[in-house]
Amino acid sequence: MSILNVEHLTHGFGDRAIFDDVSFRLLKGEHIGLVGANGEGKSTFMNIVTGKLMPDEGKVEWAKHVRVGYLDQHSTLTKGMTIESVLKSAFAWLFEMEEKMNEICDSLGEAGPEEMDAMMEELGVIQDALTLHDFYVIDAKVEEVARALGLLELGLEHDVTDLSGGQRMKVLLAKLLLEKPDILLLDEPTNYLDAEHIAWLKRYLTEYENAFILISHDIPFLNEVVNIIYHMENQHLDRYVGNYEKFEEVYAVKKAQLEAAYRRQQQEISELKDFVARNKARVATRNMAMSRQKKLDKMDIIELAAERPKPEFSFPVGRTPGKYIFETKDLVIGYDEPLSVPLNISLERGHKVALVGANGIGKTTLLKSILGLIPALKGKVVTGENLETGYFEQEIKGENKNTCIDEIWEEFPAFTQYEVRAALARCGLTTKHIESQVRVLSGGEQAKVRLCKLMNRATNVLLLDEPTNHLDVDAKEELKRALKEYRGTILLICHEPEFYQDIVSEVWDCSKWTTKIL
Repeated sequence: MSILNVEHLTHGFGDRAIFDDVSFRLLKGEHIGLVGANGEGKSTFMNIVTGKLMPDEGKVEWAKHVRVGYLDQHSTLTKGMTIESVLKSAFAWLFEMEEKMNEICDSLGEAGPEEMDAMMEELGVIQDALTLHDFYVIDAKVEEVARALGLLELGLEHDVTDLSGGQRMKVLLAKLLLEKPDILLLDEPTNYLDAEHIAWLKRYLTEYENAFILISHDIPFLNEVVNIIYHMENQHLDRYVGNYEKFEEVYAVKKAQLEAAYRRQQQEISELKDFVARNKARVATRNMAMSRQKKLDKMDIIELAAERPKPEFSFPVGRTPGKYIFETKDLVIGYDEPLSVPLNISLERGHKVALVGANGIGKTTLLKSILGLIPALKGKVVTGENLETGYFEQEIKGENKNTCIDEIWEEFPAFTQYEVRAALARCGLTTKHIESQVRVLSGGEQAKVRLCKLMNRATNVLLLDEPTNHLDVDAKEELKRALKEYRGTILLICHEPEFYQDIVSEVWDCSKWTTKIL
């Protein structure tokens, strides 16, 4: 049974085409992975099927009475909302029913006999619905899911805008699970999640009875939870049965076959054109030449998709710093409250270290404290000599209306326009991306613009906060290669062991220092 049908979908932004005559169907029980390079339109597709965005052409049709739950990578939470109020908003429709029930009760005293009968019947229907959907045990259900995702320890009265990226993602995920929709739409759900909760989500989705569509660049995660892959490439969408590993096998064979057919056809075209050119003027062979020309005219020409530019990351190394990059002396990090015990740690020149641990225990705060962006609550950080530091920030707040060109020019005003364009192209961005505003780019494309800034300044220390979030498979592989080759010092926050284990020589577990209850 088809739950969602998308037919002849065409969409673009300005002169940049995203989809061209795309069709898609979602069947009951299908666990779909929606994959493709950064900027191919995966999040745009989700926005179209959820009605947030109107397509230029095409039809989107959901089965009747289907409740859709959407976890959006760009979801925002409003200041003043607590964790509890966000989670309870999952039951907003039940609270509206309760309000309707109270209004009916208030009106009963003024109703006539017939009207009262109708009201009492409606009251019964509402009360049955509230009981059926566990309205009277909402608090217990909220507490149960909050505990499973590690939100209870934060305090349900906590303001959501004070939470880390990972904690906010958990709040949105918990709300979605409480809504119990018929269909889950998940856009990069593992971004910002720590290993423990990625494992929990993996178990949840593996056992999930209903259908879901998942966008992710986390290949081990995809391999375990999906049974259908839809691949988005060059404005088209192709369906493959199996997990990501199976898709890669079939896609490689399909691509090789198409390239072989293209080469054969090009050879045939060349021979036909040559025959026509040599024989069309001679009376004896003119008919044969015309026959070959007709064959050429009727031929369905095979076209190979243009290869997407692949990023080429490299981080130039500056002068040699002192032996120690930094040392902390009884450093206590945090904002209003301490997030750590007094820390006495140091990082030596040339070392590459990964910071790991659950969300919200202070990994980002530690980086910002080392950089001097957040004052220490106690103790101090002593930085070494001759440091040339590059910092990749996990989240950039606010809407950036700069074009990519302006963004790089602001950082490097001495660059010519050619140098700016060449720098962005090396990061895998096309001309259309380069001329677009940063805010309209996908999360992965925005990350590439920020990496571009790091690539064009010599550094001897890189502090990287979740650099793989939103990056596609090719970009991740290239970033891994560049960081392995980098001869400076690295302090890296990352939730993907597959990425960092070949780069770093040490792993610091921040859960050993935190004051948070885990």
